[in-house]
Amino acid sequence: MMKKTICFVAVLGILAAAPVAVMAQAYPAKTVRVVIPWPAGGSNDVVGRIVMQKLSESLGQQFVVDNRGGAAGSIGADIVAKAVPDGYTIMVHSTTHVGNAHLYGKKLAYDTQKDFTGVAMLSAQPGVLTVHPSLPVKTPREFIALAKSRPGQINYSSSGNGSAPHLQMALLISMTGMDITHVPYKGGAPQVTALLAGETQASFATVGTVINHIRGGKLRPLGLGSTRPSKALPGVPTLDESGVKGYDMSPWIGVFAPAGTPKPVIDRLNAEINKALALPDVVKSLENQALDAAPGTVDQFNTLLKVDYDKYGKLIKLTGAKIE
Repeated sequence: MMKKTICFVAVLGILAAAPVAVMAQAYPAKTVRVVIPWPAGGSNDVVGRIVMQKLSESLGQQFVVDNRGGAAGSIGADIVAKAVPDGYTIMVHSTTHVGNAHLYGKKLAYDTQKDFTGVAMLSAQPGVLTVHPSLPVKTPREFIALAKSRPGQINYSSSGNGSAPHLQMALLISMTGMDITHVPYKGGAPQVTALLAGETQASFATVGTVINHIRGGKLRPLGLGSTRPSKALPGVPTLDESGVKGYDMSPWIGVFAPAGTPKPVIDRLNAEINKALALPDVVKSLENQALDAAPGTVDQFNTLLKVDYDKYGKLIKLTGAKIE
């Protein structure tokens, strides 16, 4: 009797697993909606379109981009949070996604941690500490020393309160004891324009937004915020290498799905995305945007989400940044 019971349970387990396996093999059976909660033309949009085109080709179904910009990505994210968790609505979003949970708090119509699952990381967006050439510094150490000798006299620009550039500098300030003044702007373009004009003397910015100005000698790079070097800026050290031990804050772009999306579907998406990120033309396209392909497992991405959720929460609390 015991053997029959064990066999019966085993058969039930196989039967229960069968539909899930079939689902993964059959996915996708129709068009997949890819919500990008930012306007067309930005890094999220460019990276998302590059990778989703490859998924359309490899999986035989269209992955159609739907730009839903507004409220720092929270409008598009809300759409995905409320979508049916079947793999046919996914999202391409950035580090801002975890920061919004702390900036907006209860004003968000969704729960960043409970309503989404990470699918795959697409790319890293290394940030670089950059200064106006008029500032007499060439290394992070010199910049920190100068800032300490002139408390409150050096201004730095960001793309807004609670933005990645704001929090990257806030982390550097907290780790070094500098006293410099934050000047927030409404977006990355005016942030860089202010630095070029000398209205501010320093800024953190993604490499892609300042690379041409650096190459033209209009801005000077001091150090990278990531722990890895940037192919676009060979020879520029990381802040960790430059004496700010342990500094690591590198914005990223990744793919999300609504919580409850079947694991086999998540795993298949992850595998196909990683294949796409390994293609030479994709790597080259990302490098042209000064971005690094960042393949990895589902677990690695979700671990990073938890780490950055806590990191951004502490920094936002430290700065007092919030969205009114």
